[in-house]
Amino acid sequence: MSRAFVKEQDADSVIDLPERLISEHPNDVTAQGLALIEAAFARAQQEHAAAQAADDREAIARAACDMRYWDARRATAHVVAPNEDISQVRFGHTVTLMRDDGREQIFRIVGEDEAAPAKGTLSHVAPLARALYGKSVSDTVRVGAHELEILAIT
Repeated sequence: MSRAFVKEQDADSVIDLPERLISEHPNDVTAQGLALIEAAFARAQQEHAAAQAADDREAIARAACDMRYWDARRATAHVVAPNEDISQVRFGHTVTLMRDDGREQIFRIVGEDEAAPAKGTLSHVAPLARALYGKSVSDTVRVGAHELEILAIT
């Protein structure tokens, strides 16, 4: 029988995408962060099902990669309960800062997957968050070339 009539499952039929990198840091999350991870996993499942229905190999590979990432993040998520003690900066707190250039900024310290500094959330492993941990109102921290004063912790 000629090879022309044999359906092959070779390397060309499988799209090999690199895995998404998973942080080596503890996967601390807020309750909202866990909900975001769950929603991202569900969205990846839906995209995978749609890609399979459309027989779109590239989309299947992309969605499968996303599913593996979000499943791993879901499995390692550690929900950190809100800490009512606002005498020192901790995970989940919102911190109001005065920059050395006179600008005021507000950040909530959250998990890596839910961080979006432009929207006011900062990863707990970011240099600024690490500098703020354990500090109190009126303390100053130096991050890079900037000095920031803590105005409020909520």
